[in-house]
Amino acid sequence: MGTVSLHDPWVYALRLPHDPRAARVARTTVRAALSSHGRHEILDAVELLTSELVTNAYRHTNGPASLRLTALADGRLRVGVWDSHPRIPAPFGEPPWDRVPLTPADAEKGRGLHLVQRYADAWGGLALADSPLDRGAGKLLWFEVGG
Repeated sequence: MGTVSLHDPWVYALRLPHDPRAARVARTTVRAALSSHGRHEILDAVELLTSELVTNAYRHTNGPASLRLTALADGRLRVGVWDSHPRIPAPFGEPPWDRVPLTPADAEKGRGLHLVQRYADAWGGLALADSPLDRGAGKLLWFEVGG
């Protein structure tokens, strides 16, 4: 008899064009993937945080983005968003990660990274040189939830 893991690993990847609808496409993809794998308990947080990172990729770059959802064997979900801009913003970059400037409560923009700090269990960023993955330079921002 084989050992059965509580959470089987899986990966979904999606390339997103530089398009204002990319965040909606990413949210729909996250909702479909997590629902089909029965991960309803983390769905709202992952959908929100993914939307924030994809929106930032659209607003702060002129190129495409990529989304990758990875279910890890220990039950965590890792979400990575690649874009073509090399700057890694706080809280993803170098310490102090907790010094993201406060955004006024009535501001229309600027709350996304605070949401990552609040709802993700872990997060990070990686600057990428030209890569063999045909993505070119840029950065990868990621977060993890669940477990």
